[in-house]
Amino acid sequence: MIFLEFFAILLVRNKEANDMIIRPQYMNTLKTYRDVPLVKILAGIRRCGKSTILDMLRADLLKSGIAADHIISMRYTSEDFDDGMTGKAMYHGIKEQMTDDGRYYLLLDEVQEIDGWEKAVNSLLENANTDIYVTGSNSKLMSSEISTYLTGRYISIPVYTLSFAEYLEFKKLDSRSPKELLNEYLRLGGFPIVALGSFDERSAYQIVEGIYNSVITNDITKRHNIMNFDLFNRVVKYIVENVGKTFSANAIAKFLKSEGRSLSVEAVYNYLNWLEKAFVIYRCQRYDLQGKSVLKTQEKFYLADASLKYCIMGFNPKSIAAMLENIVYFELRRRGYEVYIGKNETKEIDFVAVQRDERIYVQVCRRLPEESDREVANLLEIKDHYPKYVVTLDELAAGNINGVKIVHLADFLLSDTY
Repeated sequence: MIFLEFFAILLVRNKEANDMIIRPQYMNTLKTYRDVPLVKILAGIRRCGKSTILDMLRADLLKSGIAADHIISMRYTSEDFDDGMTGKAMYHGIKEQMTDDGRYYLLLDEVQEIDGWEKAVNSLLENANTDIYVTGSNSKLMSSEISTYLTGRYISIPVYTLSFAEYLEFKKLDSRSPKELLNEYLRLGGFPIVALGSFDERSAYQIVEGIYNSVITNDITKRHNIMNFDLFNRVVKYIVENVGKTFSANAIAKFLKSEGRSLSVEAVYNYLNWLEKAFVIYRCQRYDLQGKSVLKTQEKFYLADASLKYCIMGFNPKSIAAMLENIVYFELRRRGYEVYIGKNETKEIDFVAVQRDERIYVQVCRRLPEESDREVANLLEIKDHYPKYVVTLDELAAGNINGVKIVHLADFLLSDTY
């Protein structure tokens, strides 16, 4: 499995070197903040494409006329540097490469392993003519040290696995239709390393499992000294099994107790927090549409990529409905929306997506049930004029019911605007 992931990485790097596939959303964001005196922090799960985005940025800087010796690219993985490298050593290592008073562009990859990186980056921001970009794959990157050294001086840019539109770009030489490729995207997920290859389902899941194991080992169990890995793994499986369902830490603790396992609610909270900080799961809170307030109980959690579920649990057609929600949730996040579960009295709305003064409501279902109008009816009970959607895989259901738009998943994911 490790060999397969290593082989896949070599294959992808070779392809990227010859024909780099641009991810315009991230490049446009980075261009917006270029030369703005803020540290640009790109954070997301391992292998979601952060390092390649820095490579794209370097290519774009060169294209715009920046001299190569004024672009300093550093990668701080354990393979490249000894454990225990300090922020001071990091600072001096970069400063030595700055030989004149001109502007330098610093592209610093996987900085979270450097103890005191925040202080080093702050010093480079304050005391040198720099424009700084950093990446990392756990939110040690977003630790309390940032509050000390970089308050108000950084912008966080979340990086996700591929959207469906990006997936199509990666597969642009494929002769299949977008809806045929959607079926593959639903099953194989959006890790770039998988999308750039031509892997069968088994091989793809082995690669994703390698990524998952790397995250769990390096970003969670080692970092937090988890001794009972079997118990931790059971909590992870509970979360994976319940994607798209509301639950609480207390519910997990009670479930484990029913299996004859003992784990405190506090420990469950810690596990959830650590998985969130490693960008494996994302928390979606409930929003009371009547009281206009965020509720603190019965949240949902979504996986950073649908393939994580299948590599852990195996592919099951019955789980497609929950993973449709997962995909729609991240599409809304990618587009800059804050995303909540809607509570309208006793009714639940899958997603309430808010962006400044905009709002949309989204219900997600695999098929529109012929004997029930629940999906549409729940939306019609919301008495405002914001756009309302039912997103489905149902090929024949597209249309408009009293202002509620019924949209195929592919069309929703590829829409320019909502």
